[in-house]
Amino acid sequence: MKNRIGEELGVSRWFTIDQPRIDAFADLTEDHQFIHTDPARAAETPFGTTIAHGFLTLSMLSAMAYDGQPEVEGQTMGINYGFERIRFLSPVPSGARIRARFTLAELTEKRPGDVTLAWDVTMEAEGATKPVVVARWLNKKYMEAA
Repeated sequence: MKNRIGEELGVSRWFTIDQPRIDAFADLTEDHQFIHTDPARAAETPFGTTIAHGFLTLSMLSAMAYDGQPEVEGQTMGINYGFERIRFLSPVPSGARIRARFTLAELTEKRPGDVTLAWDVTMEAEGATKPVVVARWLNKKYMEAA
């Protein structure tokens, strides 16, 4: 994979961010701000509708990674290691479909079998001209002993 640094290695399928998903996320996180959960009040805002929580949108990366990040041969386990940067560039209106593009930015091996991958992720909404989220996401991969 070191030879593929700088390449887009995958694109996820589309995921629909509908009102039931937004409401469920609001219940789980106890974030019931009206812009997310009250269609009548949200209609009066510049967005014209309810929008997804930024953290809901970001959390979809876990599901998107199954589609967009290639399997690493010899991997025994992988974990989310965090982010170097995250920017929420545009809202996700209720009912929108989103997907992510994954470009391998860096690959480092601290010690044999302990690999950190940095992904430049661009999340987009179907039909939108501006990305929803851009981020540098770090994953750790643990490899089989040689």
